[in-house]
Amino acid sequence: MKMAEQAGFSQIKENISIEGKDFSFFNLTALNDSRYDKLPFSIRVLLESAVRNCDGFQVKRGDVDNILSWEENQGKSVEIPFKPSRVILQDFTGVPAVVDFAAMRDAVKRLDGDPNKINPVCPVDLVIDHSIQVDVARSLLNSPNPGGGQSSCQRLGSASCSQCSLLKRQPYVCPGQQQAGVNALEKNQELEFERNKERFVFLKWGAKALKNMVIVPPGSGIVHQVNLEYLAKVVFDSDNILYPDSLVGTDSHTTMINGLGVVGWGVGGIEAEAVMLGQAISMVLPQVVGYKLTGLVNPLVTSTDVVLTITKNLRQIGVVGKFVEFFGPGVEHLSIADRATISNMCPEYGATIGFFPVDGKSLEYLRQTGRHGDKIQQIEKYLQAVHMFRNYGDSSQDPVFSQIVELDLSTIVSCCSGPKRPHDKVAVTDMKTDFQACLNNKVGFKGFAIPSDRQSVTAPIVSDNQEYLLSHGSIVIAAITSCTNTSNPSVMLGAGLLAKKAVEAGLSVNPYIKTSLSPGSGVVTYYLRESGVTPYLEKLGFDIVGYGCMTCIGNSGPLPEPVSEAIEKNDLVACGVLSGNRNFEGRIHPLTRANYLASPPLVIAYALAGTVLIDFETQPLGTDSEGKDVFLRDIWPTREEIQEVEKQFVVPAMFTDVYSRITAGNKRWNALEAPSDILYPWDPKSTYIKSPPFFETMTRELPSQTGLKDACVLLNLGDSVTTDHISPAGSIARNSSAARYLASRGLTPRQFNSYGSRRGNDAVMTRGTFANIRLVNKFVSKAGPRTEFLPNGEEMDIFDAAERYRSEGQQVIVLAGKDYGSGSSRDWAAKGPWMLGIKAVIAESYERIHRSNLVGMGIIPFQYLPGQTADSLGLTGRERFTVDLPADIKAGQIMSVKLNDGRMFDVCCRFDTDVELTYFRHGGILNYMIRQML
Repeated sequence: MKMAEQAGFSQIKENISIEGKDFSFFNLTALNDSRYDKLPFSIRVLLESAVRNCDGFQVKRGDVDNILSWEENQGKSVEIPFKPSRVILQDFTGVPAVVDFAAMRDAVKRLDGDPNKINPVCPVDLVIDHSIQVDVARSLLNSPNPGGGQSSCQRLGSASCSQCSLLKRQPYVCPGQQQAGVNALEKNQELEFERNKERFVFLKWGAKALKNMVIVPPGSGIVHQVNLEYLAKVVFDSDNILYPDSLVGTDSHTTMINGLGVVGWGVGGIEAEAVMLGQAISMVLPQVVGYKLTGLVNPLVTSTDVVLTITKNLRQIGVVGKFVEFFGPGVEHLSIADRATISNMCPEYGATIGFFPVDGKSLEYLRQTGRHGDKIQQIEKYLQAVHMFRNYGDSSQDPVFSQIVELDLSTIVSCCSGPKRPHDKVAVTDMKTDFQACLNNKVGFKGFAIPSDRQSVTAPIVSDNQEYLLSHGSIVIAAITSCTNTSNPSVMLGAGLLAKKAVEAGLSVNPYIKTSLSPGSGVVTYYLRESGVTPYLEKLGFDIVGYGCMTCIGNSGPLPEPVSEAIEKNDLVACGVLSGNRNFEGRIHPLTRANYLASPPLVIAYALAGTVLIDFETQPLGTDSEGKDVFLRDIWPTREEIQEVEKQFVVPAMFTDVYSRITAGNKRWNALEAPSDILYPWDPKSTYIKSPPFFETMTRELPSQTGLKDACVLLNLGDSVTTDHISPAGSIARNSSAARYLASRGLTPRQFNSYGSRRGNDAVMTRGTFANIRLVNKFVSKAGPRTEFLPNGEEMDIFDAAERYRSEGQQVIVLAGKDYGSGSSRDWAAKGPWMLGIKAVIAESYERIHRSNLVGMGIIPFQYLPGQTADSLGLTGRERFTVDLPADIKAGQIMSVKLNDGRMFDVCCRFDTDVELTYFRHGGILNYMIRQML
């Protein structure tokens, strides 16, 4: 750690003794600079990284001063470098990252370099959590009679039971709950390995061949929950030097770790690979919005209600590209799980991070999750020494913020969000009227335009030998899913207690509703079983179906055939309700046009109701054995009930037991044999893993810099085109370009798997680019992955049109509206357009990560000037576009666009930093990194 010393910061490197062990650290308070204690706590982390990594090259003394001068510089596009402590990946984005590393090794070898230089230089954790699907939703059990209040295990949860003792039994299956017939969890995991064997073998190769990379095997949990409960260090100890834990991840919900006081956010896979190779992130010094929390949450309100309220609030304020830092006395009353829920949905409210500085509650959580006592002491003493330890009740610690927003927690009511966006909050009391209004409204984020004479249509189906009627608003998917909520014991136990009361009251869930429970870690299974609520959840159909993201990312699996047919034949607006963080159109399931985010207890409540067209205040969920109406208020657990169960059953021994085996894998994972070559031996027959063409024509010399010349518009899009629209992660439609390719390779539809699972194959992903069935392209009359080939007016698949333009030597671009590329961070949402030959995008605004990814692939992100849109400029998309790039192009430069009809208009070229310009000149960030290694 000589860099900072050589650059002039040795004078603030000090020693500290903690629990009899000596450490050193860079004591930022020893700068004796009055600006330091005014900095937001999140900015102090950026400052520490700059001081520690200051080498006079990647990080300069001027960068340190720029960060210290945050109050003056914020909002002025001042560029700073940031070197995170580590990188975290999930497998959907991790596989293409490892593919790129393998391809980079090949390129370096071809260009006479040393392929061994292509290795991560900082710690990398890759958690396999995105591959499992809900193929089987309910297990067939020799179930006990939970309605009688007695589980089959007479001492379930008792430490005196030799079979179920916390420290003696296996955590996942209670011997008193033996299953007969189909075991949903086992079957889904079996299918996961059957579909993804090639991918998993490839990842095992990466773990062997690449240094500093640890793979967390499938079946372990969701990446962000595993990060929160186990991987997060809070403070790093490297060679006895202490510094704050920080990270970037290839998933936008990496921000969940902000709830524990760790600075981290999602980046594109391309940018993450650069960090893995030792590059600093180049970023604009952000504004920091202080979000002051006061008051107490109503006893009937959950953390999900809190985050959905905050999401809507911050979306209205506008925090894109900004940090949000929470403060105020209300924070003290939020658990770390509550804070993590709020931080998890940071991408939905648009900020870069949603940060809660470390405080006493953070240390309590570390103890609860089984972290070692000496490590907790180390965290506390170090953070206190550098003034990064927070007392939320002490207003004298409040830093300077760019803006302050205040929320009284007592004003929050129970709510959901939907039907198409996570920030469209709807109070539960208004859900019935709001959905009815959506049926009437014109097609949009809050509308389906169902004709009035079709709004009362019903469709009979038969399920379990009984007839049911489906209608608009019928719930067909109810999923307790996603790390957003499954990381929070209070809402999970709340759901379990509600299920217990519902079963005891004689209520049930209609059998055609696809119910599922996919916890974010084995700890959840542990405390649900120990507390005795598992049998009641299973009785309502909420069986554990897997440990992964599942329904939240579109891995919801098939609906029962009668349900699918009824929805399609009658054009029903069927609903999904899930405890996830995203509900963009087409994401959860192609046939659920309306999807609502809700807390786990509300997921069960709506599953019991069977429809969103219910007013819980006035309409009962059903009747009990005596024929009396049962209302939601009758079975809703109190906060005191939940806290009592949580205190008794969520204990450190659970976390220690589960995570002691986290990297050991399972019998299927351990049976996989992976090659040990330095260069990956590509299999030309593989339909999962394929060497990408990104570097095939790359030379040591820089390519020539070109702009646009008579470019045609491939797609003319509107607002809020998400990465789900650009690069779907869900199932591969049988009539798609990707399906035809896979069929030509001898695969049957059952073997197609999902786009997310095939991100290691560019041939599939290119054909899957813009393949979302809900994509609205102004060139065609119906939503779907189609466009018009402008030279002759023929309508065709987008992939086929791009290939036709390519064969004719014609450049293509995309026109878009606001928030282009919002949603999950997906590198293929930039790689796919590059593969289609798209040279530039002209949009009204961009999501932060996606714009960075476009730059990383050498695609130019142009932005209309304020107040201008395609419509205001009279653009039809049928024009041809020319832009001349100057040789000395500057960050944020204004450029002229010339149309073939003689008109002109100006745009902003959204290369935001000089580093991004460097990447563009090299043809992309990975090309730049390869040339650096030669």
